[in-house]
Amino acid sequence: MEEDTKETRSLALTPTWSVATVLTIFVVVSLIVERSIHRLSSWLRETNRKPLLAAVEKMKEELMLLGFISLLLTATSSTIANICIPSKFYEGNFASCTRPEIDEESIQNSSEGRKLAMFSVLPHPLRRLLNGLDLKTCEKGYEPILSYQDLERLHRFIFVMAITHISYSCLTMLLAIVKIHSWRVWEDLARMDCHDESTEINREKPKRRQTTFARHRTSSPLVKNSFLIWVTCFFRQFGPSVARTDYLTLRKGFIMNHNLSLKYDFHSYMIRSMEEEFQRIVGVSGPLWGFVVAFMLFNVEGSNLYFWISVVPITLVLVVGAKLQHVIATLTLETAGLTGHSVEERLRPRDDLFWFKKPELFLPLIHFILFQNAFELASFFWFWWQFGYRSCFIRNHLQVYIRLVLGFAGQFLCSYSTLPLYALATQVYHC
Repeated sequence: MEEDTKETRSLALTPTWSVATVLTIFVVVSLIVERSIHRLSSWLRETNRKPLLAAVEKMKEELMLLGFISLLLTATSSTIANICIPSKFYEGNFASCTRPEIDEESIQNSSEGRKLAMFSVLPHPLRRLLNGLDLKTCEKGYEPILSYQDLERLHRFIFVMAITHISYSCLTMLLAIVKIHSWRVWEDLARMDCHDESTEINREKPKRRQTTFARHRTSSPLVKNSFLIWVTCFFRQFGPSVARTDYLTLRKGFIMNHNLSLKYDFHSYMIRSMEEEFQRIVGVSGPLWGFVVAFMLFNVEGSNLYFWISVVPITLVLVVGAKLQHVIATLTLETAGLTGHSVEERLRPRDDLFWFKKPELFLPLIHFILFQNAFELASFFWFWWQFGYRSCFIRNHLQVYIRLVLGFAGQFLCSYSTLPLYALATQVYHC
């Protein structure tokens, strides 16, 4: 009895130093995070990085939204757990696992001396409290619409989702900037060639290089075969996605289209463009939240929805990447006068190179790819943390490994290849 009394010690009987210590830890950690974000925002403001500053603001809004959802769950958990509905509504097929699977997991976990699901990570007094809340909630023949335990699990999912998505957003920007910075050496070489442009000979250097490039492309059978061009564009995603000749050709075309100096820093322009695009692919929009809700609704037992949905991002990455490669190839070949169009030295970017004549369609697709990859990883961590490695959610370990590999591969390709390609293929329209 004395042990039970200690386990159910109320706040009134808890030493003040214990309460103060826990509160101090939470306050200090929160202040460190808040001050770090504030300093980052101040630095971006001082360096006039307005697009990145806007992206940071959107991430702060996302944190505030997820924090509000978490607070709302905490404040209304007991009320929601007291909403009872007839048990017959739970007898349908809208469940992620079957009763035999749950019973089998319970037996396995009991044999190993531990409890199922979140009970394995909660202290004994809290487990007793949650058990009591669930047992006292509804009358016979009725069940809570969502138990107090499951609300706590949902609370933890919000936390995992926030951490994963923001981490993935930062990783996306880092990989994309690293990729574009690898083009800096080409920009420096191009500007060095144009440094002394007092003679006509120096003015003709880029044209002679372009002519050499044209002769090289003309000798290739790919120019005359549309299918081979598409195949080449598809597989170029797995290597250096942008060749030096492509970059120099697009750079020259952009400069001539806008009547700029040959010493114009096209690379810095690309960096600014990437930062502007980044602020449009961070955050969680209403449709993406709708996707999360729909996914949870239709993730019923036997559907293998987690596996099939993991194929969507990598498929979209490959399709979008191949299309962007084709756009760049078309522009460079046209600039070189090799595609049967009128031979011009000016770059001719146009909407009909893109699907439905809408270049802006690619960015929402990239946004969805990045969000889905974050959602995939967050779901895996959440299932593992809350339900265990042998739970029915992730029981098929081969499928889990395939999902994770596809997710990481899609994230890397999208960040390191597709997003820089999008900036290069679309930003040549503007100045």
